[in-house]
Amino acid sequence: MNGKHVLKVLSNLITTVLFIVLILTLFLVISTKASGGEASLFGYQLKTVLSGSMEPDIHTGSIISIKAVENPTGFKKGDVITFQTEEDILITHRITEVNDSGNQYITKGDANDAADRDPVNAANIIGTYTGFTIPYVGYVMNFANSSEGAALLLVIPGVFLIIYAGVTIWRALRKIDPVKKEVNTDTK
Repeated sequence: MNGKHVLKVLSNLITTVLFIVLILTLFLVISTKASGGEASLFGYQLKTVLSGSMEPDIHTGSIISIKAVENPTGFKKGDVITFQTEEDILITHRITEVNDSGNQYITKGDANDAADRDPVNAANIIGTYTGFTIPYVGYVMNFANSSEGAALLLVIPGVFLIIYAGVTIWRALRKIDPVKKEVNTDTK
């Protein structure tokens, strides 16, 4: 393989990566805004973990996948659920006890010393944790949810793509210019 072929392959790879990043970022931002702040993919919601209450299984700054529930009374001890508090805060904790025929649950964060103060009503359960987590991506998701973050995450890949296209065009024009000079000197 010669140097020009390697540069061409590298150039195509960079262009592809920039396009993929731009498309994924666009999808992420639109999906997040359309769903009211949390991205959804194939029926699974992606939630950002903001505390260490479920460590070491779920780390702060991770994103987790939850599946919406149809029957919020079918959980058992040991299940990890995501529920909404009276203060409209989403919490993901493990069920430690089932009360009132499955209509109320006592929950606790794995890293917490004590159970949660208030029992969780079945009607407040948003979904169940699927076991899928990606560490540290939650920080990016939170940033993408802000107006500045959404704009920045769309603008940066676009700017890099435009700069890269400009450099590619400039290189192509430099290759054409010597050929033109050669043609002009041959015809005189």
